[in-house]
Amino acid sequence: MDNQPLRLNKFLAERLGVSRREADDLISVGKVTVNGKKPILGVKIDKKDKVCYNNKIVPFDTEYLYLAFHKPIGYVCSRRAQGSSPTLYDLLPSKYRKLKTVGRLDKDSSGLILLTNDGDFAFQMTHPKFRKQKVYEVDLDHDLEPLHQQMITEYGVMLDDGPSQFKVIKNEVEPAHYLVILSEGRNRQIRRTFAALGYKVTKLHRITFGKYELGDLKPGKYIEFQK
Repeated sequence: MDNQPLRLNKFLAERLGVSRREADDLISVGKVTVNGKKPILGVKIDKKDKVCYNNKIVPFDTEYLYLAFHKPIGYVCSRRAQGSSPTLYDLLPSKYRKLKTVGRLDKDSSGLILLTNDGDFAFQMTHPKFRKQKVYEVDLDHDLEPLHQQMITEYGVMLDDGPSQFKVIKNEVEPAHYLVILSEGRNRQIRRTFAALGYKVTKLHRITFGKYELGDLKPGKYIEFQK
């Protein structure tokens, strides 16, 4: 950013990956300070100001990094290991360990994970209103009944957190193998949807996220990209 005055909520939204309304909420509850003082809503800042969130400085000039990573099965996306499960950050060089994952894959899933320190990019990729399409290869423990395939694709399946609907395409060569295309990102949504109809997901592998593709990237490997 240049040294033109900028609204504080816009600055926080870009740096933290939240909406401007959420940034206003952070300001209102006192989690943000400017030059050691609690700011008012609507205030403008420039590079001379020291902005802190939760007592940590939010830098004005940041070198943004974008990483595409092939998460192997067995690794979690959090910074801390969960029980005996290691974290994907164990597979990354130290220069990338401060990056945040853009969404998540559960321990038993594999495939494309994006990481970045660009909060605005993360917000654009994950907020439901932007409907970023994700594609997964999914194996089930047995073939999906045509009626169930139609139900998921055309009507949705009611889960405890609301209806779940996504496109399911059958692989005509491999039994019980499907492509799933969805634009939501609810917790374990694909697994829970199939489980509600009596199926167990035995493989869940993400191959695309928005315009970004896993391609031939090997498990545990990564590449930097420009957004």
